[in-house]
Amino acid sequence: MTTEHNHEEEYITIIDEEGNEELYQVLFTFDSEDFGKSYVLLYPAGVSEDEEVEIQAYSFKENEEGGAGELLPIETDQEWDMVEEVLNTFLAEDDEK
Repeated sequence: MTTEHNHEEEYITIIDEEGNEELYQVLFTFDSEDFGKSYVLLYPAGVSEDEEVEIQAYSFKENEEGGAGELLPIETDQEWDMVEEVLNTFLAEDDEK
């Protein structure tokens, strides 16, 4: 499993079912060899550091040209458990800094 800690701020716009656009900031991305997928964890852009937010998680597939890819829902409980474990590890490491 590879975790990439990006120091550059990256943003993703998500369009919901009603066509509303919402800007999210990338918390981090990582790859899972067990599931053969890449994952991204996001939170709403523009929130202060001490504000509690709901973190969104998706698997993603980059397009052939290496540009913007496609966000896909996480489908299994096993994937959710793995993502939650990676997130908890990331947050614990972040608290130590």
